[in-house]
Amino acid sequence: MSQSTKIRVLIVDDHSLVTEGLANIINYDPEMTVVAQAENGQQAIDRYREHQPDITLMDLRMPGMGGVEAITAIRAEFKSARIIVLTTYDGDEDIYRGLQAGAQGYLLKDAKPNELLNAIRIIHSGQQYVSSAVASKLVKRMNNPILSERELEVLRLIAQGLSNQDIGTDLNIGESTVKSHVTHILNKLGVSDRTQAVIVAVKRGLVSL
Repeated sequence: MSQSTKIRVLIVDDHSLVTEGLANIINYDPEMTVVAQAENGQQAIDRYREHQPDITLMDLRMPGMGGVEAITAIRAEFKSARIIVLTTYDGDEDIYRGLQAGAQGYLLKDAKPNELLNAIRIIHSGQQYVSSAVASKLVKRMNNPILSERELEVLRLIAQGLSNQDIGTDLNIGESTVKSHVTHILNKLGVSDRTQAVIVAVKRGLVSL
């Protein structure tokens, strides 16, 4: 197969061992070739503009600009961009944000090489691909009550260990308003205290410590 007819892939990940491993798997397939690599979101945008690959494998959490921001920017500029999130993070909020930003696929890094290559082919053909494990978490996310932007702000500050008074000062709102937000957060997350709220929020990818 000639280079021009192969599926051209861009790999975006800040760990060189991961990118090398992925490149080896992809380049071993006679129908695919890696055309470029990037290690953060801004580089991903630059490399995409330069190479305009058929498929982009995008990590979510990287130094500087992360994957969701990069996906959003690339899809805004290139409507037909086909992007697969490939990450270790399986929190339902991470999955939701990646797909909402415009990714057509979501795979975990512990996926078998055959599943990765299969996903690349499926998405290259214009379809979507989400592994079964990811799909079940996404369904759960759709059924969970959604936290408002303000509630997410309060939750992130709770995770940083701030008191209600400190949160009120930080967000320039009254302490009673903070207490109300905290009550709503606990109810929506289905927990009884702030510590449990932080544990659930980290598992779901709502906050990172």
